[in-house]
Amino acid sequence: MEKHEFKSESKKLLDLMINSIYTNKDIFLRELISNASDALDKLYYRSLTDDKISCNREDLCIKLDFDKDKRIITVSDNGIGMSKEELADNLGTIAKSGTLEFKDNMTNEEKLNVIGQFGVGFYSAFMVSDKITVESKSVDSKEAYVWESKGVEGYSIDKCKKEDNGTTITLRLKDNNEDYYYDKYLDQYEIKSLVKKYSDYISFPIKMEMVHSDLKDKDSKEYVEHREEETLNSMIPIWKKSKDEVTDADYENYYMDRFSDFDKPLKVITSSVEGVTSYKSLLYIPSHAPADYYQEGYEKGLALYSNGVLIMDKCADLVPDYFSFVKGVVDSEDLPLNISRETLQESRSLNLIAKNIESKIRRELEEMLKNDRDKYIEFFKTFGVQIKYGVYNNFGADKEKLKDLVMFYSSKEEKLITIEEYVKNMGTDQEKIYYASGSSIDKIDHMPLVDQVKEKGYDLLYLTEYVDEFCITAIQEFEGKKFQNIENGDLDLESEEEKEKTEKVNTKNKKLLEFMNEKLSDVSDVRFTNRLKKHPVSLTSKGDVSIEMQKVFDAMPNDLGIKADTVLEINEKHPIAKKLKALYKEDNKKELENYTKILYSEACMIADLPVENPTEISNLICDVISK
Repeated sequence: MEKHEFKSESKKLLDLMINSIYTNKDIFLRELISNASDALDKLYYRSLTDDKISCNREDLCIKLDFDKDKRIITVSDNGIGMSKEELADNLGTIAKSGTLEFKDNMTNEEKLNVIGQFGVGFYSAFMVSDKITVESKSVDSKEAYVWESKGVEGYSIDKCKKEDNGTTITLRLKDNNEDYYYDKYLDQYEIKSLVKKYSDYISFPIKMEMVHSDLKDKDSKEYVEHREEETLNSMIPIWKKSKDEVTDADYENYYMDRFSDFDKPLKVITSSVEGVTSYKSLLYIPSHAPADYYQEGYEKGLALYSNGVLIMDKCADLVPDYFSFVKGVVDSEDLPLNISRETLQESRSLNLIAKNIESKIRRELEEMLKNDRDKYIEFFKTFGVQIKYGVYNNFGADKEKLKDLVMFYSSKEEKLITIEEYVKNMGTDQEKIYYASGSSIDKIDHMPLVDQVKEKGYDLLYLTEYVDEFCITAIQEFEGKKFQNIENGDLDLESEEEKEKTEKVNTKNKKLLEFMNEKLSDVSDVRFTNRLKKHPVSLTSKGDVSIEMQKVFDAMPNDLGIKADTVLEINEKHPIAKKLKALYKEDNKKELENYTKILYSEACMIADLPVENPTEISNLICDVISK
């Protein structure tokens, strides 16, 4: 038996790998299976050009086994195997990969999609085991050798008996401790679960003898065990099958099984891209939002595979936040992985894939809006808030991509429409896109200033989501038409004569309005208006922050101190205006102050703003009514 020490650099690297590089112990099985798959690929490749090697691909496989009593797990393959020198070079020198060297020696036309390129995955097994034994017989050698190591102290190599070429790796599991329960890897269903999660699409069958318990007979309560070898992996992922092999039901069933959803997806999106960066993707738009979708802990991302091996369960970089509802998988051969294969290196390829996926999703949604409106409306009612969020997020950087996808309720159509549809239906005399914000369609419909816009024959967009006005503000204009909040500033819907008349009324009653303004610390101005039609009072705003925006800021956990610059408008044609003028003329300042507070509180209630002192206002109203 030959005993060897790891080089000092290898000792440090081994310790680093066991304790730092890999963050998830479960992946040790993925790494060993991936190495076994590489060994099978190498043998099959050699057999194509070497007449001395006979290889039937259908006979190639990976086998798993475990022994609870001995606390061991074995991973075997009937691949190319390793000679004594290869065992020393590949396993004795950490981070030297035989697979990488094998791949580098191939021509571009011959290159296989071999997985292990760093030569460190094997050592992840030390995270769960305190002793590793590797028995291997090279296809080029009559002798078999065994490599054995207990970790950083070194390794030994000796001859062993092994009839067939290939490699068998035996792990002796560590004892359980307070930090980790290693016995879980001695459960057949846990092993099967790990294979399905990480190695389901390895192109060779992964087999294991499963133990099942069945009733001895239909009338008996006695159970009998029987053993049956099962293939644990699917081998060919659904996204790599040709479209004529897969039905809609197959795609739907895969989605429901893979993403634990009881409902079918709303939309299935498939892609197969060849080029500088090649990849296949299978994406789904769910029919409903997950329960935690709008919660802080929700994780977006697509499952990322490299040559059929799961690298990341949720790669957040593959989808922008505004498409975070999309679920699915991406499989690429062209992604540079980091040394642990748990995360990606900074990659131009990844960025290119993400950009293509974003464009693909957007085009599919645009197509759905155009050709299957009912389905799109169903989608938008579920995920429209996220699209609107994408419009204004990052200072509106993505608004041009998304503005054609947003929809708002139309007062004329009485249904959701796009901004493009609104503009298309505008009359030649209409210069602006009018909108109103509120908590519901019904409440907006009863807002005081809505009547003025409707009387002009103009359509109104009803904004009922907290994100809506921020979205509109980010877009700013559409095809040269600016957006106009009907409660913010002058709508310019009155004639010059009407404006002049209103201005004279406000000038004439300047002292009255100043007195009322002094009694209301939360408003910047009080004025008479002729645009309220039948309504007595309204609270409007001026400036960049609207009343609806203020509500959003007020709901935030930290008080940002951002307030709307509000104006109390009073209908000059309403009887209440005559009452106010009379009280001021009679110098009944106390009664005028009470009326001012009541009117302001009414305007706040109409605007869905809180009344600061409802008890005081209630008493004032009762006093006024009782007189």
